[in-house]
Amino acid sequence: MPSSASETLLSISLLLDRLLLASLSVSSFSSRWQIIRSKLASAKSLLSEISDSPHWSDNPLLLTLLPSLLSTLRRTETLSLQCSLPSFFGGKLLMQSDLDMAAAWLSRHTNDLDLLLRSGVLHQSTAIVLSRPDPSSPNHDLAFFVRDLFTRLQIGGLHFKLKALDSLIHLLSDHDKSAAAVVAKEGNISCLISLLDLNAHFSIRELAVVAVSLIVSAGDLPRKCVFEEGALGPLLRIIECGTMPMKESAAMAVEFITDDPDNAWAVSAYGGVAILVELLKSGSILAQSHAAGAIRNISGVEDIRIALAEEGAIPILMQLLISGSQSTQGKVANCISILASTDEKFRGLLLEEKGLHRLLQLFCDCSNSETMEHVLRSIYSLSVSDSGYRMLSGSTAFIIQIVELVKHGNVMLQHISASLLANLAISDGNKRVIAGSMGSLVKLMESVKPDGMQEVGAKALLSLLTVNSNKKEFVRDEKSLMRLVQMLDPRNEVVSKKFPVAVVAALVAGGSQGCRRRLVAAGAHGHVQRLAEMDVPGAKKALQRLSANRLTSIFTRAWRD
Repeated sequence: MPSSASETLLSISLLLDRLLLASLSVSSFSSRWQIIRSKLASAKSLLSEISDSPHWSDNPLLLTLLPSLLSTLRRTETLSLQCSLPSFFGGKLLMQSDLDMAAAWLSRHTNDLDLLLRSGVLHQSTAIVLSRPDPSSPNHDLAFFVRDLFTRLQIGGLHFKLKALDSLIHLLSDHDKSAAAVVAKEGNISCLISLLDLNAHFSIRELAVVAVSLIVSAGDLPRKCVFEEGALGPLLRIIECGTMPMKESAAMAVEFITDDPDNAWAVSAYGGVAILVELLKSGSILAQSHAAGAIRNISGVEDIRIALAEEGAIPILMQLLISGSQSTQGKVANCISILASTDEKFRGLLLEEKGLHRLLQLFCDCSNSETMEHVLRSIYSLSVSDSGYRMLSGSTAFIIQIVELVKHGNVMLQHISASLLANLAISDGNKRVIAGSMGSLVKLMESVKPDGMQEVGAKALLSLLTVNSNKKEFVRDEKSLMRLVQMLDPRNEVVSKKFPVAVVAALVAGGSQGCRRRLVAAGAHGHVQRLAEMDVPGAKKALQRLSANRLTSIFTRAWRD
């Protein structure tokens, strides 16, 4: 701060004293002068506190604040002289307007001075304020730096605001996510959101939207803070009217905000569905990816699903499923899986747009396991419809592909693939082709997680065991046979006994003596016998079938004796 700062402050103090005294004797517009007098008194008190701060003369914000205040006081003094004349001869409406403007100017100055004092930056030297803390700095240094940044954002001119926003973006980019939590706590997020307004300076708005997107990407607390301060509406307006780089940042922010289901509903309140669909249609590759993510997040809301259909989102989603970037494809596939799982109406819309064909095409080409999971979930949901069921049941290539996932996929892919195998009407010929998957299905029957894995593994295996040649192949596989017998053991509490019991019943159905002999030799009879005594569903029937030969008759008589 130049050496004239003290002189400027002295001039302001002298002028304030004169105005406070003069305002007591003003004869015209006394009610307005009472308001002005209170503003003058506040300014005097704040300036007194500022002058007591150890580093007030080093703060660059005062370089513009003090001269601006001095100029306002001089204009106010001129008004005071006019209103102190014995008779006021000027235009009354004009003078009332001038006095109201003077009060507003003074109010703005006092607010800025108060903010500067409350920020605490006047108690530190300029060197500390301008040094951005490195990631290893203690939290109190980071908090002080954030308060200084937001002080500049609120009361600085264009230069100060741009510099502050640039520093904020670097801070959020260079530090870990905890820095955003400090920004949310110590900064004035409402002020930052106000800079997204379409009337704000372009350069300010351009940096502000980047800062907001970085804040909301850092975790639940910053995201909640930004949403509660009303950022969603301004962000959607930027997506609608901004440049493409601004749209990308705004769409990223909207995607993160709507990741919280409690925030998703608000998109329709701001007319955001049509805006996101348009960005999905005509945005850049990055913008499309974020728009797809936001649409995925909001598609769980029933009213928004209806709006998505009305805005023509389904054909665009179907197109991007094939032509979009890898990131976009994954998010679109996730969105389609949500829509397909809701009701018959959306399944019909997806099928009308050749959704199943496109999903199968992506399923063949996809190498990303997460995207494949979403694609497979979508296919599973569409298999509920008659046309989807027929198409998938008759597709040998698809059935072979999901068998490979049962064998080698991750847990979730195994679960969905086994569910499809269990539910589709697979021909006997195809069941023989995929008989090699039975060992993998037995392993799934031992899986504790995810919920339902044992059941779908058992159902898929039972479907394959309707073919006699598969039964024989199963009992010839020593590993699978022993796994099944171990599952039957009452001491094995991991597996629900009704599933291996059902498999035993299927293996011995139709009078296969070879299957009975191998099961009994492996020790299945004794386990099933005990399970029958425990009234496990299906165990008594399975025991009767196992006992229908000479060898098991001996065991049965001994048990009865």
